[in-house]
Amino acid sequence: MSYLMVSMGGAIGALLCFVVVQQVTFPYGTLTVNIIGSFLMGLGFVYLASRFDDRLILLLMTGVLGGFTTFSAFSLDAFRLYEAGRAMFALGYVGISVVGSLAAVLLGVQIMRVATS
Repeated sequence: MSYLMVSMGGAIGALLCFVVVQQVTFPYGTLTVNIIGSFLMGLGFVYLASRFDDRLILLLMTGVLGGFTTFSAFSLDAFRLYEAGRAMFALGYVGISVVGSLAAVLLGVQIMRVATS
């Protein structure tokens, strides 16, 4: 059952990722997905873990958000920027992606802890 929950969620997350990336200019689509996904991961970490069955956590956190966030695509985007002679832009892109995603997780955790306390 766990494999089914993760794979169903992953399909949904991958489709949502594709939709977002198609709507936002390269390379900002991947950046957008990573930051939004990290924020949602922060919310889910606090809210879902203490309230719901493991199957729902597998579906939403591991499946949907795992399929939605795209750090492998992020890595390829950074490499493509570097290879295109835009090394400083690639470096900035990496920095913003990492710091933005970590900040989004922190913000999501803080919001949910306040909202559920």
